[in-house]
Amino acid sequence: MLFERAKKEYEDLMKQICSLKCQLETLPPGKLICCNHKTYTKWYQKNQGQRVYIPKSNRQLARQLAQKKYLTSLLQDLEREQKALTLYLNHHPNVMQSDSLLTKHPEYQELLTQTHLSLLKELSDWMANSYNKNTSHPESLNCKGIANTYLRSKSEVLIDMTLRKYHIPFRYECALELNNSTIFPDFTIRHPDTGEFYYWEHFGLMDSLSYTENTVFKLHLYTSNGIIPGINLITTYETRNQPLTIQTIEKTVEFYFL
Repeated sequence: MLFERAKKEYEDLMKQICSLKCQLETLPPGKLICCNHKTYTKWYQKNQGQRVYIPKSNRQLARQLAQKKYLTSLLQDLEREQKALTLYLNHHPNVMQSDSLLTKHPEYQELLTQTHLSLLKELSDWMANSYNKNTSHPESLNCKGIANTYLRSKSEVLIDMTLRKYHIPFRYECALELNNSTIFPDFTIRHPDTGEFYYWEHFGLMDSLSYTENTVFKLHLYTSNGIIPGINLITTYETRNQPLTIQTIEKTVEFYFL
């Protein structure tokens, strides 16, 4: 529920805010002033009303002050977010009317339980039924998942494993028609509580220029068809030096489906 997500997000924000404050304490005093001329830029350190020129030989100080400015700005953004979440949490009733309907009115509980069971059966059948899969480049399906399935990368194996761990119904590389063309999202997912459709695309070669260009095209295709990142389109990214972690996958699944 939104209330539980907001509580978790608030806790994460407080950790980030604490971490940023610790980082800021290690940086030099004052702030960076950049003065642009026609062909060059001069750096100054402003501290307690004094402005001191930073020579190019001391680029490290300029970098640290620039980092300080960015982290300070980020801290202000997070603190505004924290205040907004505080207001929401303080004014939320914390008792959902839907939960009360189930716990205090058994006559509704019986009827609604049947509805929930029907959804569970629908989702189970949806997962079990055959579907139109991606048949291109079968040789790249060389990473074995935990259910004797084969996927195209180790990161996709981790996503597959996590979805199965939390019993989230999904299909791998199921055909989707968009703008008279067929694409194959990495994972087509149904929300276990509502049955709503979500799509998860993992972009694993973001240090490749041609790959990123294709990524931009694909995201445009999704958004132009009402499939929006952060709403019903889940996206994760990695490069050779920054692989996708199981912690990121767990947090993503928790945010959208738990």
